[in-house]
Amino acid sequence: MGFWKNLFSGSEAPSSPNSGSMEVFSSYDGTGDRPEADFRICFSTDRDLDLYELEELCDAVGWSRRPLRKVKKAIQYSFLVVTMWEVRGKRRRLIGFSRATSDHAFNATIWDVVVHPSFQGKGLGKALMNYTIKKLRYEDISNITLFADPHVVDFYRMLGFMPDPEGIKGMFWYPNHN
Repeated sequence: MGFWKNLFSGSEAPSSPNSGSMEVFSSYDGTGDRPEADFRICFSTDRDLDLYELEELCDAVGWSRRPLRKVKKAIQYSFLVVTMWEVRGKRRRLIGFSRATSDHAFNATIWDVVVHPSFQGKGLGKALMNYTIKKLRYEDISNITLFADPHVVDFYRMLGFMPDPEGIKGMFWYPNHN
């Protein structure tokens, strides 16, 4: 897994979250053993993505469907959108997604982290999260939060996230709660 170990060790600063550039890190053979030329894993901050392709990705992990007009609006108003792609020749396939909202100064919350099941367990979820955090830190965001389903809490703990050390400060309001 040497490829993943050095994924974020470069000294270059990432581009601005709104730059929309596609960053290619390396080729990957899909086995976790060594890089080869079978395909490349690329990250992008371009918000102009096919919503139907994103819906297929979310369907693949069993998420319930959300209205595409609302998904489009959520992406439009997010501070950062990160997509992860499998690139084979001229073909590319959306295999990961995350986004963050922010006050543009101190705080950001990461939402909608998803990796296609065929690519889970290979370090790509970690790579997606590290890339997202790197972009937020480049914008001098110092407080990064997220909400996690119980079955992925340990994954986020491995990445350095922890429950609120001062106790639960978050509260939720839902319609029709009365």
